[in-house]
Amino acid sequence: MSLVKAHEWLQTPLGTYLQIQEQALFDQAVSDVFGFNALQLGMLEIDLLRNSRIPYSFKADNDHGAVRCDASQLPFLNNSLDLILLPHVLDFSSDPHQTLREAERILVPEGHIMISGFNPISAWGLKRITAKQGYPWQGNFLPLLRIKDWLALLGCEIVDVRMACYTPPFSNPAWLQRFHFMDKTTDRWWPMMGGVYFIVAKKRVLGMRLIRPNWSKSKLKPSMVPAPTQKNDTQKSSMKKKHEH
Repeated sequence: MSLVKAHEWLQTPLGTYLQIQEQALFDQAVSDVFGFNALQLGMLEIDLLRNSRIPYSFKADNDHGAVRCDASQLPFLNNSLDLILLPHVLDFSSDPHQTLREAERILVPEGHIMISGFNPISAWGLKRITAKQGYPWQGNFLPLLRIKDWLALLGCEIVDVRMACYTPPFSNPAWLQRFHFMDKTTDRWWPMMGGVYFIVAKKRVLGMRLIRPNWSKSKLKPSMVPAPTQKNDTQKSSMKKKHEH
């Protein structure tokens, strides 16, 4: 799908609704991750790193951004990024598994990857079957369980999974507004039926042990403080003579 059509759809009421929902998810998640380098790959119409505390951030896409590249062949060194965002990148990748492998390759050990994607088991997935054409309905709509399996195979631990966009994907803004109540009620009763899933995962490396400073309140450990010693006979005799004088 061309960038122009994706950009146009994101400006529609439904696209704006999606942006608001996902912005909230990423805003909260990225603020808790620290490091030196972060990358947002795709969906550059939204600044998903705006709440990040990481000092150096990059944006990349096929057609625009600071770095132009294919998601399945990323021009970054191994173990070089602390945080990678993949907003719907897997949905529109010709080889989503390879794209995920590339993201894991450039991620530092204990680094975080955040993925959003369209949930096929939802009203949005049903709309995809009936619509077939246009953005975003021609996307892959990969099942959440499959993404979890791929991450596990790559040695990534799932940290958090959330759902969003419970409102059915109506094109009519009046109907879209009328069903906004579902974002509060459906999350409680059918939590896995959201139109969008959001995954936070951490890269684990077997055999690696992180050494962290042990910040203790006491500067001196009990074993480091000299204990009083028992006085010997000579010391006792000397002290006795001082008292006599």
